[in-house]
Amino acid sequence: MSRPHIVIVGAGFAGYRAARTLARLTRNRADITLLNPTDYFLYLPLLPQVAAGVLEARRVTVSLPGTLHGVRLVLGEAGGVDLDGRTVHYTDPEGGAGTLGYDRLVLCVGSVNKLLPVPGVAEHAHGFRGLPEALYLRDHVTRQVELAAAEDDVEARAARCTFVVVGAGYTGTEVAAHMQLLTDGLARRSPLPGVRPRWLLLDVAERVLPEMDRRLSRTADRVLRARGVHVRMGTSVKEATRDGVLLTDGEFVPSRTLVWCVGVRPDPLVEALGQPLERGRLIVDPHLRVPGRPEVSGCGDAAAVPDLERPGEFTPMTAQHAWRQGRVAGENVAASLGLGRRRRPYRHRDLGFAVDLGGARAAANPFGIPLSGPAAGVVTRGYHLAALPGNRVRVAADWLLDAVLPRQGVQLGLVRSWSVPLDTASPELARVPGGPARSGADEGAGPGTPDRPDRPQATTAHEPSGEQGDHPAPGPVRRTDPPDRGVSGPVRRTDPPDHPAPGPVRRADRPDHPAPGPVRRTDPPGPAAS
Repeated sequence: MSRPHIVIVGAGFAGYRAARTLARLTRNRADITLLNPTDYFLYLPLLPQVAAGVLEARRVTVSLPGTLHGVRLVLGEAGGVDLDGRTVHYTDPEGGAGTLGYDRLVLCVGSVNKLLPVPGVAEHAHGFRGLPEALYLRDHVTRQVELAAAEDDVEARAARCTFVVVGAGYTGTEVAAHMQLLTDGLARRSPLPGVRPRWLLLDVAERVLPEMDRRLSRTADRVLRARGVHVRMGTSVKEATRDGVLLTDGEFVPSRTLVWCVGVRPDPLVEALGQPLERGRLIVDPHLRVPGRPEVSGCGDAAAVPDLERPGEFTPMTAQHAWRQGRVAGENVAASLGLGRRRRPYRHRDLGFAVDLGGARAAANPFGIPLSGPAAGVVTRGYHLAALPGNRVRVAADWLLDAVLPRQGVQLGLVRSWSVPLDTASPELARVPGGPARSGADEGAGPGTPDRPDRPQATTAHEPSGEQGDHPAPGPVRRTDPPDRGVSGPVRRTDPPDHPAPGPVRRADRPDHPAPGPVRRTDPPGPAAS
């Protein structure tokens, strides 16, 4: 009798935990295949520290082949699932097509950057969902400060040193807190006469971190303002140009940088399944199974899991829930094959929240106990070390070195603006010149392409913000750094990166350096149903 085949799609918090749980319970009595675009699990909560230069990029990645023994890794992006035929179709990193058959399927495809129906968001904003985006942001911010130091015009210098973050949830707050410390250090190294780096944190909510206790929200707000971050609640971006952003209160802010942290939306792949959805999330039962498809399970950001602690609601899209759902999904799948304990419903009580504000500052409420200052910093970093499935010693070593040595403020030049478009279904992958098409939002793949079915590229401002509690901001958001993602045709860039992008790229500031070949989009960046 052949062994059952289990396919897990996605290696985020839910997928990684499900794979590890299944490997432990099945003990080589089942074939387990993990389909993922990269060969690592990314620990997203520490990504702002990578962008700020506190941690080396590999510290927040955990090798899948090195830690998931007994699990076969297949590199590729799922393009579609044939539920009747029990097959998953995927595209490998070199553009080849593949198919995986399964007896049990666990969908953990996660989430992507949320887009709002605002003009210019695709051209000018960058998200913060993957390692390429974090590396790009660090290079871009470093470059802006260095260019500002060489700028003769005071107004142009101030524009380059103004950085706008939209979304005051977990991600946006941590990005603003950590990056402000980075730019202050860069400014000390590269004097900026008459100018100081200025960070703006915007959100339509009434307070920072609205999903947390009000005391912790006030702590974070106080720390940010004391460092010089301009916190603007009840305000967002109405329109943006290459020279700056127009806020909803009427103020125009000259800037070259816009970081989009308004939340996430489920991976649009689940929409192609033809199963009931809840705001783009695949509806599952308390045992994490798809109704009518007992062989298919879903967990993490892409699944709408009933919240048994709050009847009638679904669990939020957070890493805390995804991690625990992955374990339950693995246990239930093993039980369905007679290889583990009996099935159990997913039930979870929040253990608290922790937000790292850089340096020794943090805000946390473990087990409902509000903490701030150094005590919260210790708890927050201790939590991350405990939650990391690997690299703990290396992360602790980087923290120690950052405490005693100055950071290296250099550009690595590894990721270009056109490589990390906001409207991509794969934020974990940087766009590669001449590489295979990935989705309707990447490399010019049109509707109905075999590797990815039609998928919407925007959501409405009335949807919940998604993982980590980020709040959507009304009004258009545009980046004024390189507007490299036009709706169609060649990509344009307006800031001077040191390396031209492959593909005919038009640059408004340095027309003397054209680059061959266009990067084209064929999907509409505007709002679509989700």
